[in-house]
Amino acid sequence: MKAPCRSTVVPALLGTAFLGLSAPAFAQGGGPPDVPVVTVRGQTYTPRSILSRNMGTEADQTTAFPPHKVIGNIYYVGVRTLSSFLITTPAGHILLNSTYERNVRTIEQSVTQLGFKFADIKILVGTHAHGDHQEGDALVKELTGAQVMAMREDVPALEGIKPGGKAHPIDRVLRDGEEVTLGGTTLVAHLTPGHTRGCTTWTMSAQEGGKTFNVVFACSYRSPDKVAPEVAAEFNRTFKMLRSLPCDVPLGDHPAQYNLAAKYGRLSPGGSNPFVDPANCWVEAEIQEAMFRATLDLQQKAQRP
Repeated sequence: MKAPCRSTVVPALLGTAFLGLSAPAFAQGGGPPDVPVVTVRGQTYTPRSILSRNMGTEADQTTAFPPHKVIGNIYYVGVRTLSSFLITTPAGHILLNSTYERNVRTIEQSVTQLGFKFADIKILVGTHAHGDHQEGDALVKELTGAQVMAMREDVPALEGIKPGGKAHPIDRVLRDGEEVTLGGTTLVAHLTPGHTRGCTTWTMSAQEGGKTFNVVFACSYRSPDKVAPEVAAEFNRTFKMLRSLPCDVPLGDHPAQYNLAAKYGRLSPGGSNPFVDPANCWVEAEIQEAMFRATLDLQQKAQRP
């Protein structure tokens, strides 16, 4: 078999050192080709490797990761491969991402294990309108009475998420740049479309050790296999805008996006906080922009006569 050709394409806008692009090569077993292949900061990725990294096994998607403090008033209460964050305040709490409905009781147990009351959740927000991140919204509202808030562009897709026939609750529709405030904590909703029309990256400030840190809860920036012109325009806007966000603590809606397991393993009483990681704030965006541009390149080549 002829070895696949390789070519170098323009580095991604967010600082990718090198991007390799492989011509289509069929995967073992006769399935569709797992392309493009990109290399970012010395690590190689394919669409399947990213999806596998993000989702893991069925057990990973439903098994609690040890709940823990991230920084300031931010706590991790999600499962192994689907993030959920509790943001505590004196006036009640904010939950970011309910994940699958079947995980809501697991999230509740994690919140309780940390010493907080699930019933004290007053606001529920999410990163984007996919079931693995926001399917549980209706059950969270049923259990807590929380106000459910969502980016305007994602409302139609969210309304289509109806586990068990439940209507998807939306109490407040947000626009790009709007703030959500509770008990002295303010989250800012940034429209970062592409993965979904209303994909939302959230930012806030957290205080720890007498210092203030800029926290970013990243949405998924993964592109589809085929990129329509309007989606390409959305991603171009998103990747350009991300670089304008100040960031000290990168988080994400899949733990692998910010190396949760490794950072959690480095937590130690009195030690430096491993979640403070400004040098790696945009690694995930670099990976996804590289994949997006490589996908467009393959698409354009396939369309040429």
